Amino acid sequence: MTAYEVAIRAEAELGEGPTWDAATGRLIWIDILQSRLHTYDPSSGRRTVRTTPQHVGAVKPRAGGGLVLNLRDGVGLLDPDGAFRWLHHEPVPGRRANDAAVAPDGSLWAGTMRYDEATGGGTLARVAADGAVTTVLPDVTVSNGTGWSPDGALMYYIDTPTRRIDVFDFDGERVSGRRPLAQIEEGAGFPDGLTVDADGCVWVALWDGGAVRRYTPDGELDRVITVPAPRTTACAFGGAELSDLYITTARTGLAAPDPLSGSVLVVPGAGKGLAQPAFAG
Repeated sequence: MTAYEVAIRAEAELGEGPTWDAATGRLIWIDILQSRLHTYDPSSGRRTVRTTPQHVGAVKPRAGGGLVLNLRDGVGLLDPDGAFRWLHHEPVPGRRANDAAVAPDGSLWAGTMRYDEATGGGTLARVAADGAVTTVLPDVTVSNGTGWSPDGALMYYIDTPTRRIDVFDFDGERVSGRRPLAQIEEGAGFPDGLTVDADGCVWVALWDGGAVRRYTPDGELDRVITVPAPRTTACAFGGAELSDLYITTARTGLAAPDPLSGSVLVVPGAGKGLAQPAFAG
């Protein structure tokens, strides 16, 4: 166990998607069900909040400035001046956006799920800078954590109800050879968001597990960080040296949430993260 600190005391309904924006030195995170986009500058403590047009599953920096948003009805762009426009608009009744990640080539790999979590109701899609969309994985239930190995040859992925962290071979655009990296045992929670560190290890947040686990590239569990908020949702490295692990949490569905449920926690000096590419669009 490694000691955590409270970075942001909050009551997010479904805090998610921590992302370090190196260009601004800020942490981006979201509250999916409150349609809120948050930023946090650890050097000054300054925080901002903005309401998104609809439920938001993920927000990532864009290479030219601004942000890309994985929203209920598609993928949108927020320009540096604050103007919003759709890059890909594809409403599907009963479906919403969930986690997303930027691939080494700058494309957005955007996940979806049904509000009722119906089996096979979601997808994982690759969204190019020009808005072209390719379905990578159909028939996903709760599309969640996605990330790449330091050399870009592997992609890690979580469909939460499977309780697995899966790994694929990645050729720069397509995936193949799906196989399990690790299985989360019964009673330990469900895998949610993930991040990959500079050693190629996979850190995964456990929903209803109150923990973040680190798995080696061979799938061996070698570290566990426990926190009091049971609904741990995602994790990401941030800070000037990418050494601080930020952890988002949720309150939704808890009859008696922990006082820290919905807050953002941080473990200083937890490891060494990888610089993340910005969306090319």
